[in-house]
Amino acid sequence: MTSPAIAISDNTSSDPRQRAPLITCAPDCALITETVCRVVEREKTPLAWYAAFAVSSSFTVVMFLAIGYLFLRGVGVWGNNIPVAWAWDIVNFVFWVGIGHAGTLISAILFLFRQNWRTSINRFAEAMTIFAVMCAGIFPAVHIGRVWVVYWLAPYPNQMQMWPNFRSPLLWDVFAVSTYATVSLLFWYLGMIPDLATLRDRAASRWRKLAYGLFALGWRGSARQWHRYERAYLLLAALATPLVLSVHSVVSFDFAVSQVPGWHTTIFPPYFVAGAIFSGFAMVVTLMVPARAFFGLKELVTIRHLDNMNKVILATSCIVGYAYATEFFIAWYSGSQYELFAFLNRARGPYYWAYWTMVVCNVVVPQVLWLKKCRTTPWIMVIVAILVNVGMWFERFVIIVTSLSRDFLPSSWGHYAPTRIDVAMLLGSFGLFFTLFLLFCRYLPMVAMAEVKAAVSHHPGSDHRH
Repeated sequence: MTSPAIAISDNTSSDPRQRAPLITCAPDCALITETVCRVVEREKTPLAWYAAFAVSSSFTVVMFLAIGYLFLRGVGVWGNNIPVAWAWDIVNFVFWVGIGHAGTLISAILFLFRQNWRTSINRFAEAMTIFAVMCAGIFPAVHIGRVWVVYWLAPYPNQMQMWPNFRSPLLWDVFAVSTYATVSLLFWYLGMIPDLATLRDRAASRWRKLAYGLFALGWRGSARQWHRYERAYLLLAALATPLVLSVHSVVSFDFAVSQVPGWHTTIFPPYFVAGAIFSGFAMVVTLMVPARAFFGLKELVTIRHLDNMNKVILATSCIVGYAYATEFFIAWYSGSQYELFAFLNRARGPYYWAYWTMVVCNVVVPQVLWLKKCRTTPWIMVIVAILVNVGMWFERFVIIVTSLSRDFLPSSWGHYAPTRIDVAMLLGSFGLFFTLFLLFCRYLPMVAMAEVKAAVSHHPGSDHRH
């Protein structure tokens, strides 16, 4: 017999009776706990998980071998040249930082606006944020060349009387990204404490009880603890909200404050933020659809959640498309021959294939999400989400490589082509990301049980059994 569905109160529509339910299982807190915990508590890990982990970890090893080779031989093993001194290393950095934006937006901003539909997906998104920022942090660290003197970047008194150039946006990146990573990690961990305590209390083996008990920080669920927890969670959400806008704005300053044609534009901060949310939500959908099917979470992560995610993807796609058109208009309206040439070169120059791949994936493909059937059909939304992230990677490639390859003087023009080391590090970063995500899926609660229960408990007639 099918369990009665429950539609949690949500403020996103004026007529709740016409909306699909957020949770399609019985309003039973015990059932929610069983659904989430059975993934972590199963004695035998599925063979499919081992196969996926073997593939992702192999790519991770390849990346670290490539980094080791880079340290031994120098950055000349990359395809970087003059004038394209920034290439795939910075493309990958900006791409991964953007991927991490959806987690904080779903967790912090939607929490402050009391959107209950976030409760089943925020843990996915928060974990994705942490792992994406970890992948992003690798590339600036290795692209500086002499990695063994990276401590010169740290602003501390030293015997060389050298201080970092605080006017450089590259140093702003250090503070912005490290702050974002720290707050996101605290937000993710704080939200997991009640769920870790649940796993501790249910643990059958001693090592699991010790491990989950250590990270649960003595949580017992008393009224006093819940009061402190909710205040701390609210404060972290308020602190993380401006970071959603500031981090990728600061990353955009790496380009916008320069005089390079195609970079020197004030539209970059909102344009980069919209693109980051766009790619981040697409990655959440890419991960969530197979995970909910494989781990049996369809009753908690429903089509309603995916539909809302796809609406955000569609909205941000329109914003990104508008930004593309605005860039061309301003390049023409400014009267600057260098700016106009830079944008025409993107569409008709040697990298035209990258530009049109970007436009098709980011502007054309997401338009299918206007159709509700496409927004609610899993295989269609996964294809769209993957193509969106392909397009967003090419967007960063187009911004960086096409702008640098055509300087002010034709004598300074150049061409960039990636090497095997570039390709190995790109694929390896995806390997590291999916390796961390698979470990998260196997050993930590993928759905925020405490938050879903809190939403269920506010529904009339719900069952409060734990």
